[in-house]
Amino acid sequence: MRILSGIQPSGALHIGNYLGAIRQYVALQEGNDAYYFVADFHALTSVRDAATLRKYVSDVLIDLLSLGLDPDRAVLFVQSDVPEVAELTWLLTSVTPMGWLEKCVSYKDKVQQGLPAEHGLFAYPVLQAADILLYDAELVPVGQDQKQHLEITRDVAERFNHVYGGKKKEVFRLPKPYILDSVAVVPGLDGRKMSKSYGNTIEIFDEPAVIRKKVKKFVTDSTPVEAPKDPDADPLFGLFKLFAKEADRDEVERRYREGGIGYGEVKTRLGEALIETFAEARERRAEWVARPERVAAVRAAGAEKARATAREVLERARAACGLG
Repeated sequence: MRILSGIQPSGALHIGNYLGAIRQYVALQEGNDAYYFVADFHALTSVRDAATLRKYVSDVLIDLLSLGLDPDRAVLFVQSDVPEVAELTWLLTSVTPMGWLEKCVSYKDKVQQGLPAEHGLFAYPVLQAADILLYDAELVPVGQDQKQHLEITRDVAERFNHVYGGKKKEVFRLPKPYILDSVAVVPGLDGRKMSKSYGNTIEIFDEPAVIRKKVKKFVTDSTPVEAPKDPDADPLFGLFKLFAKEADRDEVERRYREGGIGYGEVKTRLGEALIETFAEARERRAEWVARPERVAAVRAAGAEKARATAREVLERARAACGLG
């Protein structure tokens, strides 16, 4: 199947990004026609420094390669390297009702908080629809929080098909969501969902010493070492079980219930589990960083492949509209 997904370059990738998206990307590149992109156009709504954005884009490309995306099995590219997406966004904008966009959660939340909302945030779902429709995507891996945007993509595609295709032909393929509902909420250092906006993240490629230091800051309660604890209600254990080996997880869970384990020990074991989990990827990343020309070649090849697909779809849409 044709798979498509993108990730914003809005900062260093953290372990929540890995569990919620990247490991699924790696799995889905096997036996599918996978397209994955770094969404730098989308990042313009939050990253306003040019040098910073360029660094973020480069870092995310290298991170994805290091974590297992294979450019021989998946098309890996940068969104802005395919300018066709901007033109398709305008074609889709011309048939998208304002009311659909006004209902989008990201826009509504900002307005309700009294914060200024720019057109980029308002029109974000149309650009996202163009991202998906431009590559004839059949399946789009998304979290539950992005389901609404994919539904809008389908609505926009159906409206375009109706306006310009009619009964004669279907201009755009309707994508289906691949909802990652089995992904647990990844707790951050303060116990809330791990998120850059909360400042509670552990970055995938932090140095081991930094990981150990961050994990020590994990917020816990004052339950003494000897007292039993409920592992199901403890965010620290919730994070530990996502990365620990099965035997270690079972041992720590048993000692939680029986009493006799302190949070300090769990933090230490969590830090080591994280370091071990990403050890090989950290080595691969060092190799990619040392060979920037390889990264540039992967980016260029990915753009060429993505544009070849994009041009076909865009020409189909342009012809339907009467352009060209």
